[in-house]
Amino acid sequence: MDATTCLKSLLLTMNEYRENRTTQNTAQLHKQVEEVSGLDWGRFLASGQVLPGECVSGLVDVAGDPNSSSALTGSIISLLAQLACDDDSRKILNSSFNLNSTLASIIHHHSAAQGEPLVLQCLQVLQKLTYNTRIFHLTNSIHELITFLITNIQSDNNDIIIPCLGLMANLCRDNHLVQSHIKSLDKVKSLYRTLINFLSHNSLTVVVFTLSILSSLTLNENVGEKLFNAKNIHQTFQLVFNIIVNGDGTLTQKYSVDLLVDLLKSPKIADYLSRYQHFSACVSQVMGLLHSKDPDSAAKVLELLLAMSGVSGLRSLLCDVVLQPAGPRLRVGGRRQAGPDCGGGAEPGLALVQWLSCPVEGAESCSLQTLQLLSRLLEEALGAEGVSECVLNFVDMLLPVLLGLLKSLDPAEGDAELQKHCTRITHTTNLLLVLCDEDSTRSSVSRQLSAQLCLSLVESLLSRCHSNNPLTCLPPGSDSDLSQVCAEALMKTLELMSKLRRQVKDMETSFYRTLQDQRMVTPLSLALTSHHRERVQTGLALLSEATPLPDFPSLVLGESIAANNAYRQREADLSGKRLAVQEVPPPRPNVSALDSSCSSSRSVHTLIERMESGLELQEQVEDLHVSEIINVYEQKLSAFAAKESRQQDLLEAKALVLSQADRLNTQYRFQLAQAEAEARKLGSLLKEAERRREDLQGELGSQVLEVERSKADIEELLRHNERLQRDSELHQGLKGAYNTLLLRFNETERLLKEITTQINALRKNHEALRLQHDKAVSALEEKEEKLQSLHSDLQQRESDITGLRGDLGAEQEKRKEKDLESRELEKTVDVLRKELNEMEQARKYASIRASSLELQKSQLETRLRQKEEELNKHSAMIAMIHSLSSNKTNSDVALTDPHTGNHVFK
Repeated sequence: MDATTCLKSLLLTMNEYRENRTTQNTAQLHKQVEEVSGLDWGRFLASGQVLPGECVSGLVDVAGDPNSSSALTGSIISLLAQLACDDDSRKILNSSFNLNSTLASIIHHHSAAQGEPLVLQCLQVLQKLTYNTRIFHLTNSIHELITFLITNIQSDNNDIIIPCLGLMANLCRDNHLVQSHIKSLDKVKSLYRTLINFLSHNSLTVVVFTLSILSSLTLNENVGEKLFNAKNIHQTFQLVFNIIVNGDGTLTQKYSVDLLVDLLKSPKIADYLSRYQHFSACVSQVMGLLHSKDPDSAAKVLELLLAMSGVSGLRSLLCDVVLQPAGPRLRVGGRRQAGPDCGGGAEPGLALVQWLSCPVEGAESCSLQTLQLLSRLLEEALGAEGVSECVLNFVDMLLPVLLGLLKSLDPAEGDAELQKHCTRITHTTNLLLVLCDEDSTRSSVSRQLSAQLCLSLVESLLSRCHSNNPLTCLPPGSDSDLSQVCAEALMKTLELMSKLRRQVKDMETSFYRTLQDQRMVTPLSLALTSHHRERVQTGLALLSEATPLPDFPSLVLGESIAANNAYRQREADLSGKRLAVQEVPPPRPNVSALDSSCSSSRSVHTLIERMESGLELQEQVEDLHVSEIINVYEQKLSAFAAKESRQQDLLEAKALVLSQADRLNTQYRFQLAQAEAEARKLGSLLKEAERRREDLQGELGSQVLEVERSKADIEELLRHNERLQRDSELHQGLKGAYNTLLLRFNETERLLKEITTQINALRKNHEALRLQHDKAVSALEEKEEKLQSLHSDLQQRESDITGLRGDLGAEQEKRKEKDLESRELEKTVDVLRKELNEMEQARKYASIRASSLELQKSQLETRLRQKEEELNKHSAMIAMIHSLSSNKTNSDVALTDPHTGNHVFK
């Protein structure tokens, strides 16, 4: 049975156990837990799959249930203990599962029973989980756990004292919350007395745990000053160094190193250690542990040496020990943990060089710690007034190893291996940069380092940076992604090339050619926008070198920096929005909507200005109704603008609905991807089951021929058949669940298409309405121009009639000529009447055209119908002007002859 099937079976068994806690289900779950204990849980949890996480979460829930049996809880705790042994799994357990509180509640539930093995088991698991891990939130279960620890530390039960002390040391280390809580308890003084009594215990482990707790709680208090004063501190140093060199095991050595590292954080104790007379001999013996092949032990020793190198008073002493041949050793009895290579004349620095060449897969932390340590020590040694011959000899021995680490990246490696390789390159180049600060060592580096090596390394790093461009795939603010690590390694390599470009042949040409490469934009932008001061300074130094170059892509670099900053701003905005959980964001105005609203408002105001200017030209011939007409126009236009704003609000609401639909679509795609992944897994399981079923059917066919000779085989095959049927039923159920998910997906997709179609229709309708409105406005302006031309023609005709009236008055004395002139004038009036009729026809045509426009506007919404009323008002004005002109003409022209009684036209 493969691992996935085992995990699924475990999950099903847990579900059955939760539904019905019978004895049979409990035994079945206990059996399943024991079966999966042999799996590689660390690999499953690191893969990020859902199934292992659900299994662990379910097991934690079952273990934390007070109604669960002790045997079942113990088997689950044993499985969790296996997970806690791996560093990666321990990180996942601390970050993803509430395991500390669960184990604390189990301890509290079973604390009444004396000698309960489950309590001891939980304490051991908690000690592994809380090592080098801080608890940021003190729950009630943690408070009860601390009370339980204090009570049992003061008890006489020796079996439980050591795990309680170890767990208390983990909780107190670098955790001010726990320290403050313990100091606020009433039993703190009795606890101090008990811990001080433990300092004379015959077990070194108890002594180390006790010193760790006391240093965390009392280092800056009166009790701590008495414990770690100048008289006692040398004995403490001797004890700690003896435990590190001749300790009771790896656990005691680890806690001893942590204790000394914590003590070095106090400036007073660091000063005491710098004046400790046996410091050099103790450090020499501690460095002798580096000759062993255990990476964990070497990592703790290097951690201690790094902490010592961080103290300025100890750094020069460390240089004398590491860079000089070994002096007299500290003679102590006991067991030595160093390997057979730890001879009396071996140099301590040789062990550091040996750990540099370790493979990346095995002891990458040891290699990186060694590089950091050597950087600090060589910086101290080279900063002295005169560089000794021993330091130069050590550098000559170190350089070939360092240059061997500067190998090109292998694209076939995974991202994790490439990231470790790039980190090692960064630390290696940093150490080489330290060596380049002094003339004598810089000449040694320039003799052994070639431009071809740097160029090949830069080329491989550039290819990785370009393939992992953060502008396209990864955020630029993360320190752990491959792009950032590659960019940092590339910056350090270019800085090294810049320092050696005068001393190494072809280095200057390679350096400037690399700076003009288009692919340099990504690492330079990452360095310049980084939040690390050193990276920014390195990027600025390289930028100052690259700016005068003719082919340097400065514009592209600016775009990349702007994109990085925009990405950071967007990430900051999104992180701020994530704080408002399950809240609908207020509708934000669309830029295009605002632009269209502004343009519509501008068009309305322009129309008003045109109408007012047109009416101002007619003030000499119009009456007092003009102002009223202007008010009507303004009211209609304001109503039109209000309706347009309401339409804009509807459009913004539709945009909000569209954004919510996009968000739902994104969530559904994520769920669909998960469902498809599960479906692929189920399909593979189904194929495997079908294959197994076919194999078993073949075996069944062969065994049917021998049914009379082996009934036992037939029964076994029947049991196999029953299991296969259960598997088939399970697969059928899973298939039905998949079909249900598929139907839900189709329904959701259909709804999404309908919403998208409605939104598109609304957009098209809005565009059509806007075009019709523009056409109507332009037609209205054309009609106004025609009306103005007609009005000017009427004025011209009126002036002509006035002239004829004057001529008629001058010729009244001559009757004979008057008749002829009257006929001519009558003919002229007929012509004028015909022209007036034509003008009337033109007015009727304009009225008909206005009616057609009015019919088009009636098809729009309420705001467009108001334009129809405005056109009717214009028609009324034209009719009024025409009637006034007609009445005035008839009154002036139609005169009666007093002699004949006939009408005579002037």
